Amino acid sequence: MSPSGGCGGSTTLADVLAPERRTRADLLAAVAIAVVVVIAMVVVWCISDARGTVSEPATHAAEQPAAAEELPVALRELWHAPDGAAARALTAGGVAVAGDGGTVTGYDPVSGKQVWKYQRDMPLCGVEAQYGTVIGTYRDQRGCSQTTMLSADTGARRTARSSYMDRAITLTADGTYFLAQGSDRLEVWRSDLVRTLEYGYVDAPVNVKTQPRSGCTLLSSISGSTRLAVLEHCPGDGADRLSVLNPAPKDATTPEEYGSHVLTEPGGNVDGARVLAVSDNRVLLYLPGTGTTTPELAIFDGTANLLSTDRLNAPLPPTATTTRIGSAYLIYSGNSVIALNASTFDPLWTAPDALGSPALMAGQILIPVDGAIAALNSDTGAETTRIPVRRSDYHNGPISLAVVGSTILEQRGGRIYGLGR
Repeated sequence: MSPSGGCGGSTTLADVLAPERRTRADLLAAVAIAVVVVIAMVVVWCISDARGTVSEPATHAAEQPAAAEELPVALRELWHAPDGAAARALTAGGVAVAGDGGTVTGYDPVSGKQVWKYQRDMPLCGVEAQYGTVIGTYRDQRGCSQTTMLSADTGARRTARSSYMDRAITLTADGTYFLAQGSDRLEVWRSDLVRTLEYGYVDAPVNVKTQPRSGCTLLSSISGSTRLAVLEHCPGDGADRLSVLNPAPKDATTPEEYGSHVLTEPGGNVDGARVLAVSDNRVLLYLPGTGTTTPELAIFDGTANLLSTDRLNAPLPPTATTTRIGSAYLIYSGNSVIALNASTFDPLWTAPDALGSPALMAGQILIPVDGAIAALNSDTGAETTRIPVRRSDYHNGPISLAVVGSTILEQRGGRIYGLGR
């Protein structure tokens, strides 16, 4: 009897298990698929960010030097390096940090030797540092949209984010958040670069109606742990508008506004107004003078209502900066440093003849002055000593100070200088 049981034919086990024969067409198809895969991999590599990135992390983490217990009696320039992308002198993780072109570099603060380097084939929009990390924001075809976070002590890549941004931004850090602000939109980021807030222009059509206003130009902004203050000019307002928001609302795409106020005060419709500082329940604005009024520092509450104003003797230049040191905000006015209480913004003291923004060393406030660095009592602003320093290639521009261990960093003229004994 036939084991197949059907149609009078027979099927053997060998016939069932016999392998299919590969034809010439099959082999050619397989080769073609392999070639396509290889070409696709090459194309992806050629256009990927990795191809245009050079990362040279440190083999050993830099050590945080001990804080200086006393001020040096004299200073000299130990080294210098390009630093055209950072807005201020930066230090974190025991290194001096500089950004220039497409490169972020960590330097040994004493020798100036490279500790690590991170480089991309696109220009930097800004560099900032806090939490022992460094972030560099780069410009691509979507604007200043690509941000990378590095460990400050090694330069190793931690994380990154990408989003639509303006082609020019101001990048700041407040001790809690990073803030990236352009003329059309801003974003607030956590310490892991997760976005906590987007404000202004929104590229996702589904989210447009979540914004309180549209078509506004963002002029200035500063974030704090509980408040974000934005100075903007919106169609139909007739003057600048101060908006106070939650920097980390429940939904990052839906701003929570504590208050918004069109500046009817003198100087509210004059170019040059900007946010100078933010505390838990106060906002400090600079209002330029008009033809009949003097420039002022205006204090608003946490819901954007005016509380008081203080007159200034002269207008603030665009290079004016604000630095938080301890329980005071220190404003570099272009020719002096004005100390304000960090909670109320009440004036504390004023130090004349300043060339730039201050730093803290051995319990004293350091400010750059002509031919020296002046040390001030942090409570009274009284000068205690001057440390002579000869500055090479200095052309009277603003100077930003930072301190790491016993080294003082000066950023000026697009370079960072290490000063020591």
